[in-house]
Amino acid sequence: MSRMVHCAKLGKEAEGLERPPYPGDLGQKIFDNISKEAWQSWLGHQTMLINENRLTPIDPQHRAFLEKEMEKFLFGEGSAPPEGFVPENQ
Repeated sequence: MSRMVHCAKLGKEAEGLERPPYPGDLGQKIFDNISKEAWQSWLGHQTMLINENRLTPIDPQHRAFLEKEMEKFLFGEGSAPPEGFVPENQ
């Protein structure tokens, strides 16, 4: 049986992650409070941020920016797309 959490992002009970997806206290907070669905949504948003801002995940400043945006996306007011971003029509 899958693990259920009350997802802070979606505001509903949903299937939880199998393990913390990020190191440290933030990873545990995500594991305890974020669903698989919300995490997948973040991964898509993170990919857009990396591509549009030309970020390099090995750069400590870029990692710090992504971590801040991840917290805003999952637990706060949300993470906005870069200025001028126009999503592709799907």
